[in-house]
Amino acid sequence: MKLKTRLAVLVCKAAGAVLRRLGRGGTNLPGKLALRIDGDILGALSQGVKVTVVTGTNGKTTTSRMIEKAFEDAGLRYFANKSGANLLTGIIAVFAQHCTLSGKCPYTHALIECDEAAFRTASKFLPVECLVVNNIFRDQLDRYGEITHTLNAIREGITHIPEATVCLNADCSLTASLARALPNKVVWFGVNVPIYEDAAHELSDAPYCIRCKTEYEYDYVTYGHLGGFRCPKCGYRRHAPDIAVTKVVSAGADASDVLLSVYGREHEVHINLPGGYNIYNAAAAAAAAHVVGIGEETALGALAAFECGFGRAEQFSLGACQARMLLVKNPAGFNQVINLIAHDDGVCKLAFLLNDRFADGTDISWIWDVDFESLAAQQARFTRVLVSGIRADDMALRLKYAGFPLDRLAVVRDFGALLDEIGADDTPAFLMPTYTAMFDLRGEIGRRTNVKAFYE
Repeated sequence: MKLKTRLAVLVCKAAGAVLRRLGRGGTNLPGKLALRIDGDILGALSQGVKVTVVTGTNGKTTTSRMIEKAFEDAGLRYFANKSGANLLTGIIAVFAQHCTLSGKCPYTHALIECDEAAFRTASKFLPVECLVVNNIFRDQLDRYGEITHTLNAIREGITHIPEATVCLNADCSLTASLARALPNKVVWFGVNVPIYEDAAHELSDAPYCIRCKTEYEYDYVTYGHLGGFRCPKCGYRRHAPDIAVTKVVSAGADASDVLLSVYGREHEVHINLPGGYNIYNAAAAAAAAHVVGIGEETALGALAAFECGFGRAEQFSLGACQARMLLVKNPAGFNQVINLIAHDDGVCKLAFLLNDRFADGTDISWIWDVDFESLAAQQARFTRVLVSGIRADDMALRLKYAGFPLDRLAVVRDFGALLDEIGADDTPAFLMPTYTAMFDLRGEIGRRTNVKAFYE
């Protein structure tokens, strides 16, 4: 191992240890320091490791946690970037953390959640065995630009890993288009049936054929632009999935039960999280486990037992209240959270936390494409509607136009005071923060409870 690589590892480990001691996680800065010392450090540290990468707009963290549980139950010697630090520097930091001081990695497998834009570069260095692409939705227009930019970043990244098996969402017309002219083996996953009765009215991020620009027709819609798409002009259509949800048996407030076919073998599967998007995440995780060689019973059993990633439907006891935190970051994801709340039939409190820092996306115009109107139609169920975050006033305005009277909206800017309000009675609560608001709120929750730090 080169001297500069060893020095980079030493600096990365030391910086990470100091930052974690300070309670800051040490997920990106150590990687930045290491990269300055050795620009090829990721390639050196990942040699000989079988890497599974999860990318796409929505569901990366949850899918990764599902796969991680399957890795654990299968007895694989692995590590993962479970903190969610999914840029190049965060990936470097987690490899350095799990290597010896000489730069040798003692693990056989790595599970890496990777940002879509960062994948273009990270794929040059990683020996990827399995790549999962969950979906592609409009997200952070100030950073990603048009949706095709995200698609092209992933497509370019795949050109660097021709030996990898690629798991693609058959129901996403954008994701599925990546298979065209690929030398890679492709494993398809998807959902063969509708998940919600009223999904067809949702805003589509991809209404027109990516090949000929004709408007798609759908046999059914699961959510957003996902479902049984077909182009009536050029014939581009949904590919029959190898791993498919064939029936949604139940979709409750805490979990879902489905029938899942794995290459024709049907299984009853319990998914330890609610929401249609998590049904997709489970199918993606089953596909990845199949590629890695994990037995079906082990892989599918993991879906019932995994722990959710931080902020992804995590539950907390706040005073007298049981609260669930659901990260929101784009219209498609937010609409799925709203779907979850709308299909729950109990009374509850709602808290919306909107920030506009770089990691959230500085352009918040996307909130006007979220279906808050469907919540306003049920507002008799909500005992409190709380609004917070840097752009709390903008969120309150959006909710007003959705149909919430101003006197029902309470803007609470201090997160401590917000948690006091939520915990004042035993009515359950749904907390919906954007990315940096989630970190800030979770830090405040951590000071009040024994919840694990986000990087643990």
